[in-house]
Amino acid sequence: MISRTYIKNRMKNKTNPTLTDTIYLALKNPAWKPLAQRLSSSTRRYASVNLSFIDKSTKVGDTVVVPGKVLGTGDLTKKVRICALSFSSSAREKAKKSKSELITLSQEIKENPKANGIKVIQ
Repeated sequence: MISRTYIKNRMKNKTNPTLTDTIYLALKNPAWKPLAQRLSSSTRRYASVNLSFIDKSTKVGDTVVVPGKVLGTGDLTKKVRICALSFSSSAREKAKKSKSELITLSQEIKENPKANGIKVIQ
């Protein structure tokens, strides 16, 4: 685990204001600090997860956190709540068909500051 100061210093290299806001929110809550650490690192360490993988590794009603982007390969057959930095357009369409909820990481951090009931998929 790295220090908060080190994460803040790495945040200075980020140019995306949405990303820096998300990292800052994650730093304020100790339960979300590992996510802040991952997001403050290189973008090569971000996850790119397909809907088929999410479908295989979740149950109905789960809350899934993806520290990166959700891609639209495969189908989503369950109603789940997916939190990620971004979503591809095909992933949004397929999630609407399965009546799943797609939200950004910053919204999830605000709504669930203690990180209760989340499942991180990388």
